[in-house]
Amino acid sequence: MSTKKKVDGDLIRQLAELLTENDLSEIEYEQDDQRTRVRVARSRGGGTTYIPAPATPAPVASAPGTRSPPAEAANHPGAITSPMVGTAYRAPDENTAPFVKIGDTVTEGQTVLIIEAMKVMNYIPSPRAGKVARILVEDAQPVEYGEPLMIIE
Repeated sequence: MSTKKKVDGDLIRQLAELLTENDLSEIEYEQDDQRTRVRVARSRGGGTTYIPAPATPAPVASAPGTRSPPAEAANHPGAITSPMVGTAYRAPDENTAPFVKIGDTVTEGQTVLIIEAMKVMNYIPSPRAGKVARILVEDAQPVEYGEPLMIIE
């Protein structure tokens, strides 16, 4: 049984102000069993939109011995992992098709996505030729160093 909690608009506005003041792209606030995350979706044209993420309960530790798909993907020989912390973009801008889709054939060195870090767009090349088997990130998703982004087989 799920109960929906009311979104605290004042909290969202305060978090959005903190994002702007500190030039952050995402902020998360947790109190008791409620977590609120606000992310800035900066269009590549310069505009800014604040997107409150759905309020979710605090994470529960997974059972011992279970592995998440990204952890398995990181060990795949065809995994492309993030070389930095930043925001992953699957296309050069919101009006353009993604660099690659599942099933596409890529060549070594072909750009497969962009990671924005500190307002610099870093083009991520495929380390090998092959077929795109899995794409593990959404457009404009924050990524961590070493996080699996894509699988090339």
